Amino acid sequence: MTIKQQLECATQDGGGAYAWAWNVLLITVGSLVVAMGLKAIAVPHNFVSGGIFGTALLFDYATGLLSPGYGYFLLNIPLFILGWLYVSRRFIFYTIYAVVVATLAFEYMPWDFHIKQQIYAAIACGGINGAGCGLVLRSLGSNGGLDIMAVILNQKFNLGIGKFYFAFNLVLFSAASIFLDIDQVIASLIVVFVTSVVLDYVLSLFNQRKLVFIISEQNPQIAETVMSLGIGATYLKGKGAYTGQEKDILMTITNNVRLKRLEEIVFCADPDAIFIVENTFNVLGSGFSKRKIY
Repeated sequence: MTIKQQLECATQDGGGAYAWAWNVLLITVGSLVVAMGLKAIAVPHNFVSGGIFGTALLFDYATGLLSPGYGYFLLNIPLFILGWLYVSRRFIFYTIYAVVVATLAFEYMPWDFHIKQQIYAAIACGGINGAGCGLVLRSLGSNGGLDIMAVILNQKFNLGIGKFYFAFNLVLFSAASIFLDIDQVIASLIVVFVTSVVLDYVLSLFNQRKLVFIISEQNPQIAETVMSLGIGATYLKGKGAYTGQEKDILMTITNNVRLKRLEEIVFCADPDAIFIVENTFNVLGSGFSKRKIY
């Protein structure tokens, strides 16, 4: 493949899971869910959600000068420009759409879940926000705000996304401790923690894979049976440390549903086999997830 062909390949939309209609659906539903969690739970309890929306919420609590929805949109404008310059136009178009949907839904939808207990509200808010953010991030866009900066810093300077989020939220919650009661600050930290846990779960949903290594004298027979099920396999060269004997190690990738079947195949063929399983979050390429090109 020539360099030109590689570049053309890298800029294709990807089709299938990354077609524009699917992206718009994920972004629309996810943005509505995020706005619902913030409007119906965070605002009635004066929670700070973290990130740019959390900054807009804190500014509203402290001054009352600007509604959080519109504040969130205004704070995103310079980030849109940076994303346009340093990421891609497609990424920014999707992200602008996500921010507009979240802003309008937050401002004009009369959501209120009437949750009275603060701890219940924090957990519910974090769960809803994490689910919504995760849906948006499964698309080729983002929720705006820190997501734009995180992508830029990671791609340009290899700065860890988690470190950037931590540093920003550390400053944000330090400022929040000045304007809010300590109980509200702690509850807000719970919101951010639950959000991150649920977000990771939503992102890994349907993508979780099992990386399996099989050491056996019957690997040719095992490989033939495995491939008959439509599961690919690869031989890795190995050498026994004690015996010095060279042998082939069978490597394959499967999911939770097929893992038990694979285990039965291996030990039926060789009761003395060694069966090693590792969790892996993201497998890209032939037969697996498509690579996201922003």
